[in-house]
Amino acid sequence: GELGKMSQPSGIAIGLKKGFVVTKREQVAKPCHRKGKSSARNQVIREVIREVAGFAPYERRIMELIKIGSASANKRALKFAKNRLGTHRRGMRKRAEIVEAWSQIRKKQAAH
Repeated sequence: GELGKMSQPSGIAIGLKKGFVVTKREQVAKPCHRKGKSSARNQVIREVIREVAGFAPYERRIMELIKIGSASANKRALKFAKNRLGTHRRGMRKRAEIVEAWSQIRKKQAAH
């Protein structure tokens, strides 16, 4: 809380800055703090797999709903994704991913 933001201890046993005076050591970053962070290598691999394999059938259905473009269709896309993936957060993430992919596809079509 608030006490952690206070300045160095004074060496006195009472008061706001109470405590023995010590030199703070820099903590080594633990490997577990890397968990979930995708590496550049994995991102390239995922891109290649996406290019080769394309979208799963449920992802294509989400894309169809997004193509409609209405608010209700967008909500249906979220409900569908949520249903297939199990949680609201995963559904939102998947919908965002498909929206991004669809915008990329549209950009490519506009360029040609």
